[in-house]
Amino acid sequence: MSLGPIMMDLAGTELSIAEQELLENPLIGGVILFTRNFESIAQLTALITRIHAARSPHLLVAVDHEGGRVQRFHQGFTRLPPASVYGKMFDKDADMARKYAEQAGWLLAAELRAIGVDFSFAPVLDVAHGVSGVIGDRAYHASPDVVATLAYASMHGMLRAGMHAVGKHFPGHGGVAEDSHLASAVDHRELDALFAEDIVPFVKMIANDLSAIMPAHVIYDKVDDKPAGYSSIWLQQILRGRLNFQGVIFSDDLSMEAAGVAGGYAERAQQALQAGCDMVLVCNHPEGVHEVVEQLKGYNNPTSQMRLVRMHGRGDISCANLHDNNEWRQVSSLIAALDQSPWMEMDV
Repeated sequence: MSLGPIMMDLAGTELSIAEQELLENPLIGGVILFTRNFESIAQLTALITRIHAARSPHLLVAVDHEGGRVQRFHQGFTRLPPASVYGKMFDKDADMARKYAEQAGWLLAAELRAIGVDFSFAPVLDVAHGVSGVIGDRAYHASPDVVATLAYASMHGMLRAGMHAVGKHFPGHGGVAEDSHLASAVDHRELDALFAEDIVPFVKMIANDLSAIMPAHVIYDKVDDKPAGYSSIWLQQILRGRLNFQGVIFSDDLSMEAAGVAGGYAERAQQALQAGCDMVLVCNHPEGVHEVVEQLKGYNNPTSQMRLVRMHGRGDISCANLHDNNEWRQVSSLIAALDQSPWMEMDV
């Protein structure tokens, strides 16, 4: 059975009977995990094993796990600093910043792969314009070139640990003050201005074989009147066409306030897939998942299925074996120490 176009979430720390049945539906292609799904490493590993066992090839298991404010799992995992720490470091010592970003990427991926997570929605490729609170310290730097440099280092580390990277939020969420989780967000810049700044990290990462991209639920009204995640102009003409991106396109969560412009959940999913997304995320709304499943009966996209199956994680190592690994011990201590370092206090 191939991977379907829907990524759903779970209510708690164990699979319910209804969730188990839903995972067997061919329209489901993956599960995104949240903090509410975590009780212990042993429990989470068992949950992921059950998710993987539901289908063959196994369903994708993903998480938003960047570091800083966006780190879903804590107990038993290294506390990762926000991306901005490496940007501050870059301004003082570029080589050291690249090294730390690469090691942090490896650590993030190694710890998640040890429990069976296929990938994280990371790194953030947004440029720190200083106006977006929801992005804020999740962005590496105000320079698009520095963002690209540090994101590439992080991706290299992730790949070394067996995990593909997902760059977000195309074509850039850093230039709007509104939080698209809570409100509609509109960026009034011209396309040329976006290409001169915010799109630069995406261009450079695509040139370095970035595996996947997540578009923003932001309207760029000089380009299209739809949010980028619903826009065939952004996803097909620009991302696939002009930028020649051949990887996976994941929608951002369709339950976000800015995604509601398309209508109900069925309409949101339909518009995202028609625009060019390969997989849509439906989170924190079980009824919405059922609406989308009902709407997409008979949906089949072999090209998307071929892209999605490449997102499976590589390599198998248990948490116990990882924690016995000298590299993990050294890197975990190094990255954890950043939490108490001057880099956490410095202004960008």
